[in-house]
Amino acid sequence: MDFITEKLLFIALFIFIIHSIETLAYAVRLSGARVKMIASALSLFNIMVIVSRMANMMQQPFTGSLIDAAPKENTLEFVETQFRILIGASTVGTIFGIILLPTFVALFSRAIIHLSEEKGSVPSLVKRMFSLQYIKRGVTHFSLPKFSYLRGTKMKDIPLRLFFVNMIITAIYTIGVLAALYAALLAPERSSTAIMASGLINGIATILLVIFIDPKLSVIADDVVNQRGSYHTLKSMSLMMVTSRLLGTLLAQLFFIWGAEYIAWFTKFIV
Repeated sequence: MDFITEKLLFIALFIFIIHSIETLAYAVRLSGARVKMIASALSLFNIMVIVSRMANMMQQPFTGSLIDAAPKENTLEFVETQFRILIGASTVGTIFGIILLPTFVALFSRAIIHLSEEKGSVPSLVKRMFSLQYIKRGVTHFSLPKFSYLRGTKMKDIPLRLFFVNMIITAIYTIGVLAALYAALLAPERSSTAIMASGLINGIATILLVIFIDPKLSVIADDVVNQRGSYHTLKSMSLMMVTSRLLGTLLAQLFFIWGAEYIAWFTKFIV
């Protein structure tokens, strides 16, 4: 168990928080459709996405330091075990986000209304959200998921192609940094090239999410507000997306070594 270090636990906590935030971001559109304020909801959604992406960039140098601290013997096995723990942290973070999803639908509904009252001032919203009164009120909204929350969801509202696309993109995004760092160990003579590939991988995954996933959910949310669609359809889609995201973090365990080997192979054509 010598591979479990304080630094590893710190990074695992960081990744846990990142994936919790990204999972809870799916609650924002539900909240926006609930209070009929989609534009304000998307502003809040973009803030959460930017924060999670920035946090993901911040954890990269800390994750890289795990390789520097790895023993000289059995380095590959040691680092692989640590990285798989980090991938597991993304799964646990996603589960935590799913558990808090009903609670944050209620909290984000209030936050969206407050954002409108504050004339779009994010600093004023943050100040209000961290006030003692708001925190006390937020505790009253806490609720664990119940089977009744699934009432009204229908399998026909869930496009399987979108489900699997989101799962694969999530898997790629989850291992982007880790696979690039591990590829640097597989091809030490091209280590710098392999490490720099992480930004490209995560960038492509983000673009794919923006192209294939976000527009579909936004259109459904607009239909709800304009009374052309059902809130249950949007809820079914959101539950499908978080489930797909959870399976994507599990799929990342399978993609990890394969992805690292592919990056190591691909660097041959760059150097």
